[in-house]
Amino acid sequence: MFTGIVTDLGEIIELEQRGDLRARIKTSYDLSTVDMGASIASDGVCLTVVAKGDDWYDVEISGETVSKTNLGNWAVGRKVNLERALKVGDELGGHIVSGHVDGVAQLIEMHDEGDSTRMVFEAPEELAKFIAPKGSVTLNGTSLTVNEVSGCTFGINVIPHTKEVTIWGQAKVGDRINLEIDTLARYVARLRDFA
Repeated sequence: MFTGIVTDLGEIIELEQRGDLRARIKTSYDLSTVDMGASIASDGVCLTVVAKGDDWYDVEISGETVSKTNLGNWAVGRKVNLERALKVGDELGGHIVSGHVDGVAQLIEMHDEGDSTRMVFEAPEELAKFIAPKGSVTLNGTSLTVNEVSGCTFGINVIPHTKEVTIWGQAKVGDRINLEIDTLARYVARLRDFA
């Protein structure tokens, strides 16, 4: 489990297509405190550490994960939002995030509003019903508050701090974004289906 509070900005330093895609991610995490097999959310996708060095770790990404996320767009040099798994007693600063991406949204509009940047996304139709104004979504591993929703589109604001410490400072219209809907919204909808 994660919170959607990005704690490091990693960088893809190697990619290799084997049976699965293998990625090496440079990080400022103290890797002596990261166990082999640990989960690290990488652009919102829960990935398992399979090898590590002083300032990097490797993950293996299945074809299924590549097909359901934007990880197929990864390239050497790309920056990546990182978050280590939640520990009992940690502050829950964002919202409960599983690291299981539901689909890919597209950034369709962005403009400055004061010091913040307003971004509008188009969600897959089957996921749009789970997105509500003032609710939470996870976009590329970042917990964000939804401002408004209209059909399959929704908007969020990104403050300057978030743009500085995450990949959101490099976002551009047309980007494909990993989307995880709020777990609570999913369960409420499931309960409604059986009411």
